[in-house]
Amino acid sequence: MNTLKSHFRYNTSQRNGIFFLLLFIVFLQGIFFFVDFSSDETNAVSQNEIVAFQHEMDSLKRVELENRIPKIYPFNPNFITDFKGHQLGMGLDEIDKLLAFRAKGNYINSTKQFQETTGVNDSLLAAISPYFKFPEWTTSKNIIEKPYSKITIEKSILKKDINSVSAEDLKMINGIGEKLAKRIIDYRTKLQGFSINDQVYEVWALDKEIAGKVLQYFEVTNLPKIQKININTATFKEVLSIVYLDYELTKKIFNYKNQVAEIQSIQELKKIDGFPLDKFNRIALYLDAK
Repeated sequence: MNTLKSHFRYNTSQRNGIFFLLLFIVFLQGIFFFVDFSSDETNAVSQNEIVAFQHEMDSLKRVELENRIPKIYPFNPNFITDFKGHQLGMGLDEIDKLLAFRAKGNYINSTKQFQETTGVNDSLLAAISPYFKFPEWTTSKNIIEKPYSKITIEKSILKKDINSVSAEDLKMINGIGEKLAKRIIDYRTKLQGFSINDQVYEVWALDKEIAGKVLQYFEVTNLPKIQKININTATFKEVLSIVYLDYELTKKIFNYKNQVAEIQSIQELKKIDGFPLDKFNRIALYLDAK
């Protein structure tokens, strides 16, 4: 018991130390309780930084949205492809009408004729027609508006048939050397001939500017005779050999064929889930259902 009491006995110096310690603790508690350590200046700076950051994020979002919108440059509507037409907002029937008109050797020479041929509505025509760029000789006031044949075009602008040019002809264009010329010829062979002018842009590693130069001198004036593949009798490997088909799409086509037993029309391919409608007209060049 004496031992226990000894632990609670303090001399005068110790009691004074304990008293001042308690007094110091109370003093510190009073400071934290009565003194405001918050800073309006700091909060104001933080708020300004947040607003500035938000404005910067909004600006970046606007730039990103603008970049996502396809930019339209002046173009000749005679050379609208299925992909280009899809980008412009044209329907499949409207694109097919244009391609059928061009396949007959005819050219569109005015905005009015474009609408009459394709059947596009007034609102779409108003949106895309400002970008139409026709050759100067078609906009002359002395020329009566009418379809011009490819022969007439060739005489006016002296373009050669791209399906008959040689590698040496291509090398005459600034920017095309032996390798690029061979690559264009090889791709033409793989396609069995160019059917659409814009197929030149598909040549691997061919710059768009150089491809545009090619089309200034050469164009499709004689459609190639493509050996079509019967989709109902062809093998998987034969269909896969088509330029515009990959393994997954070929597999989908064969799965669909197995479901329906026999494909009656190539148009049925549009019913396949995930089928690239923008490439349909190109793919249809190589397939037949009869």
